[in-house]
Amino acid sequence: MAKKKIYLTAVLPDGYVKKIGPTSVAFTHYWRIVAVLGNGKTEVFWGHSKSLAEARKKKVAAADASTVRGWASYGFDIVELEQSDN
Repeated sequence: MAKKKIYLTAVLPDGYVKKIGPTSVAFTHYWRIVAVLGNGKTEVFWGHSKSLAEARKKKVAAADASTVRGWASYGFDIVELEQSDN
């Protein structure tokens, strides 16, 4: 029998809402990096993880990426995902 498909919603501190799904994977957290490039433009990187610890590891990766890619600055957010059937 196939796993039930669910929808996940992340609401970030700035009010941005990200919907994920349908999925059968039990993701618990959403992370987002907003990088300001040297020329003033921005890039956004995001993903979801199965635990808070897994999501926190992305913060270390963001610091490394900032140095390697020459970002002027960046912001990093982690929020818990809310689950729904639709």
